[in-house]
Amino acid sequence: MEIEEVLGNRLRLKILRILSQLKELNVSEIARKSGASYRIVKEHLKILEEAGILQHKKFGRIHLYRLDENSIKARAVKALVDAWETIEKR
Repeated sequence: MEIEEVLGNRLRLKILRILSQLKELNVSEIARKSGASYRIVKEHLKILEEAGILQHKKFGRIHLYRLDENSIKARAVKALVDAWETIEKR
């Protein structure tokens, strides 16, 4: 999947920012914090996971998502978000 396909969506960028800051959340919390519907967030989480940026664990019906710490892509996204947030605070 090309970088434009993965990062070229406002909601996916918002999800990545949220997970970069809060580490691990369930789908409902990500939906609430992003202001998007559960169904739409779930679709975007799937795309991000397929791209190798996110990983999730399942506890019964609860799915917890986080940046994949073993992924170079996820580390690059985290570095970008952190740098952007630092610049914005200046």
